[in-house]
Amino acid sequence: MHPSTHGGEGDVTTSPPPVEYAVAIDHYLATLRLGEASRRVYRIALATWAWALVGRTPPRGRARRGAVPPIVPLALLDAPATALRLRSALDERAASADPRTVGRELSILRGALAWWRVRGWIDGDPLHVAGARLRSPAAPAAALAVLTPEQVAQIFGLPADLREQACWRLLYETSATVERVLALDVDDLDLARRRVRDSPSLRWGPGTARLLRLLLLGRTTGPLLLTRRRAAPGTPEHDRCPVTGRGRLSYRRAAEVFTAATVPLTPTGHGWTLRQLRSAGAAHRQRPARTSLRPDGHEVTGP
Repeated sequence: MHPSTHGGEGDVTTSPPPVEYAVAIDHYLATLRLGEASRRVYRIALATWAWALVGRTPPRGRARRGAVPPIVPLALLDAPATALRLRSALDERAASADPRTVGRELSILRGALAWWRVRGWIDGDPLHVAGARLRSPAAPAAALAVLTPEQVAQIFGLPADLREQACWRLLYETSATVERVLALDVDDLDLARRRVRDSPSLRWGPGTARLLRLLLLGRTTGPLLLTRRRAAPGTPEHDRCPVTGRGRLSYRRAAEVFTAATVPLTPTGHGWTLRQLRSAGAAHRQRPARTSLRPDGHEVTGP
């Protein structure tokens, strides 16, 4: 590696490369115009790749957000074995996370690498293996399998928080897309008729209705599903609860929580995805009229 003579947007600077990968991350993030929430996502994604650079597996789920990554020399990005380590880490991540999440994390790393390369801090591109560019793998076949009623019952039996219980059951019983469920506001719900006001076909059962009543105590407006923390400054008003000040739950966080929670239920230890749960709801509703599902996921056969 060598000092850079190229700055951003035509500026000419001389900047010796930092020794540590973490310091290089700080320099890169300082150049981006990001809100606090997006900056946190970028930092977590880039820090997570540090484990891959030294051949280690990063923590999963919520533990990943506060974990301290290993100290990694930036020069390791030019090591011959780094590309293969990233390939292995990418495959492992793709087996346990939503493809869009994996693609976003890979894109964040690609942007940082390009910025460091322009400045001469690294020489090569570790996202190329044998001349081929690393891409987010397609979801494995096992991840596309429809969950059985017994598996759905196991999911609903997990000791999850009220928010997750309501989200999962609503997704399963309405078969709405994950994005549609997360975009719902409190006043979108017709609680008496157990349906979405502008989409009467999106209905739910008594189990979900009970959870929604508990979830919405004291709230009559704002996003249905909220984050644990107060929304970051600059969050749009429609994505902020006027009562609690908390923000709308993101797709990334909802998917991450669900997959982490279902890891113990899967033989491979990779967990399931919210899209699988949604697909299971649609598939189970297409069963013959004689067979239905109780709220706990068990089959009931009528006369």
